[in-house]
Amino acid sequence: MKKIFTNGQFYTFNPERPTVQSAVVENGRFIDMGTTEDMLIQWGTSDFEVINLEGNTVTPGLVDSHLHMSMIATKFIDLDLTGITTKHEALNHIQNYAKTLQPGEWLLGGGWDENLFTDGGIPLIHELDHVAPHNPLYLTRICEHAAIVNRKALEITNYHPTMAVPVGGKIVLDESTNMPTGLLLESASHLITQYIPEKSYETLKNAMRKAINFAMEKGLTSVHSNDPLYLGGLRQTYQIYDELLNHEHLGLRSNLLINHEFLDDLRDMGMYAGYGNETLQIGAVKLFADGAFGRRTALLSEPYNDDPGNYGKAMFDQHAIYDIIKRARELSMPIAVHTIGDQALVNVLDLLDQFPTVKHRDRLIHVQVLREDLIERLAQPSRIADIQPRFLASDYPWVEERLGEKRMKLSYAWKTLQEAGVICAGGSDSPVEPVNPLMGIHAAVTRRSPGQTHDGWYPDQKLTMHEAFRLFTEMGAYPTNEEAIKGTIDTGKLADMTVYSKNPFEMEDADELLTTSIEMTIIGGDIKYQNN
Repeated sequence: MKKIFTNGQFYTFNPERPTVQSAVVENGRFIDMGTTEDMLIQWGTSDFEVINLEGNTVTPGLVDSHLHMSMIATKFIDLDLTGITTKHEALNHIQNYAKTLQPGEWLLGGGWDENLFTDGGIPLIHELDHVAPHNPLYLTRICEHAAIVNRKALEITNYHPTMAVPVGGKIVLDESTNMPTGLLLESASHLITQYIPEKSYETLKNAMRKAINFAMEKGLTSVHSNDPLYLGGLRQTYQIYDELLNHEHLGLRSNLLINHEFLDDLRDMGMYAGYGNETLQIGAVKLFADGAFGRRTALLSEPYNDDPGNYGKAMFDQHAIYDIIKRARELSMPIAVHTIGDQALVNVLDLLDQFPTVKHRDRLIHVQVLREDLIERLAQPSRIADIQPRFLASDYPWVEERLGEKRMKLSYAWKTLQEAGVICAGGSDSPVEPVNPLMGIHAAVTRRSPGQTHDGWYPDQKLTMHEAFRLFTEMGAYPTNEEAIKGTIDTGKLADMTVYSKNPFEMEDADELLTTSIEMTIIGGDIKYQNN
């Protein structure tokens, strides 16, 4: 269908023509743009459907450069503890949910964050036993780098004090009794997850359908998602996406990051970075170099300010990461590495420097603690800094206790990265943070949480509204080498647009972003979501 979108305030992010009133779409791409009057005169024939945007603001389609659609999908299936602010309330939710299950059925979920609890710390194993006495329980922290379990879950693993724990993981013990507290860190969760029954194909597919529609309701037209570990492997992950996007035509453009555990499957299936079409593509090879700040597992070059002697955890030794990169490069694949601490970034860059680049850019995901020398090393055209501005709203002020004042000046330092010429793309890491990109943009512009009124944490690192939106539009095309076909509103590019109820670029107070609604999500010229 040929369409003319008229009477909008289009911000194209094309400096040669930054604003227009109307855009013309044919075969899923922009073919012309300009004033509404001119576009109607030139293209207003019976062949074209005219869609009146009624003065609403339009940007290129919003892109999330790093999230986990499969984990968003589980929120439509399992217990969701996101946003709960007391341990008492969390335990009540667990108890009520347990009552809906059969004895012996797994109680699964996540989203808890002890930093929000006002009445105590992480639920202990005896508390979990009390509220879920008949069900093995496994609940992940909001960051997905820790989990809590009850005794029934440990019994299934045949836990004993001398059992081997996967490299990089830890079973936290009570100092007085030397017994498990119920808290598992990092890869120790594998001791549990290997015993959790797999969900059926249709259950996963239906949940993913809901997650895709949910993402489009938030204005997203493209996502870069990491899912094989949660959707039953590479083959099943690709099949689910293929059926939903290429056969059901749900719309959301998806680039799939593939966990390094599936490198052999990539080779056997003949897949590579860019394999697929404009709707569904294979992306980079994903791995973890370290953990997160919440449980002090992000790997630092100097110890934690509030835990002297603790530098965090490396998920792999250097030989193992070298081998993963080598195997990826043999398939001409880029890598996407979780690097939160500065030492984790050093370790990965030291290894990347030993390999030739490939067609697609390597991604360094999060890069939250930096140093001047590391910024210089990131500022290469073959490397992307995949940043999550919303982390700031969740991590401050407690992260200052973790890192100390000295390190904070180059932590969450997005302005510095951009000024140094580092290619940055914006994401949410959802469900770690809300999938709503306007909340990430708000954090980048204000450097504070919703409801706060101060000038922002380290305000010299604030981005302008245009710079923040650019992270989630134009720059979202760079990790996938698609900057020539999407990311801006320009002739010949894919007709992906997000339409807003308010004009972000004329706001006197960026907090207005928090009450701005998505009016339309348009993908390839088709309206995939409309606010009724």
